[in-house]
Amino acid sequence: MGLLSSRIFRGREPVTGDLVQPETTAGPSNISSSRKRKRSSKCSLSPKSDSEKSQDQEENPQEVLSTSYRKKVKISSKYAYQYLFLNGKNSDIKIRALGEIWCLHKVFLCQSGYFANMFKGSQKEMHDDIIELEVHDKNIDVQSLHFVLGSLYRDEYVLIEPLQVLGVLATACLLQIEDLIQQCKETMKETINVKTVCGYYVASETHGLDSTKAVCFEWLLNNLMTHPNVELYKEIDIKLMNLLISSSNLLVMQKEMDIYTTLKEWMFLRLNQAWKGSMKQLLVDANNWFSKHRKCGGNTTFLETEVGIIFEPVFKKLRLQHIICDLASTRVIEQDCLIPSEWLSSVYKQQWLTLLKAEQCREIGPQHINEIELEGYSMRCGKRIIKDGKYSWKWSGYNFGFPLHVIFTSHYIIFKQNLFNQLCEGSDCSQHLRNIAFKLTLVYFEASGKLNFRKTTGYKILTFEKDEEQVVMKLDSIVLKFPLYIFCNFLFVSLKHIGN
Repeated sequence: MGLLSSRIFRGREPVTGDLVQPETTAGPSNISSSRKRKRSSKCSLSPKSDSEKSQDQEENPQEVLSTSYRKKVKISSKYAYQYLFLNGKNSDIKIRALGEIWCLHKVFLCQSGYFANMFKGSQKEMHDDIIELEVHDKNIDVQSLHFVLGSLYRDEYVLIEPLQVLGVLATACLLQIEDLIQQCKETMKETINVKTVCGYYVASETHGLDSTKAVCFEWLLNNLMTHPNVELYKEIDIKLMNLLISSSNLLVMQKEMDIYTTLKEWMFLRLNQAWKGSMKQLLVDANNWFSKHRKCGGNTTFLETEVGIIFEPVFKKLRLQHIICDLASTRVIEQDCLIPSEWLSSVYKQQWLTLLKAEQCREIGPQHINEIELEGYSMRCGKRIIKDGKYSWKWSGYNFGFPLHVIFTSHYIIFKQNLFNQLCEGSDCSQHLRNIAFKLTLVYFEASGKLNFRKTTGYKILTFEKDEEQVVMKLDSIVLKFPLYIFCNFLFVSLKHIGN
């Protein structure tokens, strides 16, 4: 069967047995746990050499399996795996699957919930010499099935490479081997990266591994825009991207318009899986490709075409109200002709009504925090700080007359209201007091994309007077590593003033 190598799994409870006659085998309760699982750095599924076999001559297979009923026999993992599993000595059951046959032993198979339930009853399989194991999961192959069956004879886990763990997980779930499933979950959580995350997410969803699925989803929220990757974009399906774009915890680089750009690149790659190129070239080629469709489509926007309509649910999750408040972004949206004009008309109307209410009602901003509504409507922004120093910027946008600047140093992060001299008399931005609701998050990544450091303010409301600045996060006691990422969710008006 070959070798399955290199990943060491933490051992589970050992498997030794009261090796009884096959007729009296009732299930896992007949298996003793007198041996302890050990770690091993090797995993060979090939038969031993003659010199290795000679070391186990004291454990004669015929003597072991012909032991009288209820007599306790201790069997080493080395012996059980080599002679009973690999060599099939004194097998009392055969498993046939995927064109292969395994000569096995019911006392070991009973550690599997699948086989234990089979052997408990009076099913036909109980008396068959050969059990036909039906395999429909495309992730299960001969190698993974061989490994999982062999694990029932061993007192240590030596797992395969991360990209092969999906086959072991699928097989362990089919055969209902709970401790092996747990070990697969641990390995998946430890080895999430750009190459494995989508496969792990789908497998976790398929097999009901909620905690592993949550870890994969969080990794994607953290890395989708901070570490863009062509192959990752190709693998994210429509359902998953919909969930990611909907989340207020998505770590956004720059602002909402950049989420739109990410979706445009992602949609292009989903429709052109054979495309090869770098992230630097991706947007250029995507724009050229959509431009050709635009010339052929007349007045029909791309998301209204037969090809593009499947992507509508994802683009509906864009917070367009935070895109059309910037002139340059609005021009790009209009020129691309991806989004139906009815969507944009609705958002233009909504924002105009919100502006009028803010101006004429002398709106000073949010006064109460409703986290659910805030998460669904807030403006999402982000910035990368490459090295230590002092930085100042603003995330552009109208922000309903609240020109907020962000100042970063190694000691603190400050929000500052800058009104300048060119403000119009009577504008709502000239009001003496203004409130903002926000959540600020500071993070640092390991090379694999895993978060190494995270600090957040949680949701807060700040009140500003003209030209006032306020410290929103102190960093004096933190040893900073670079590059750092700063993310913020903002809300500048009360939700009760937002138009329908």
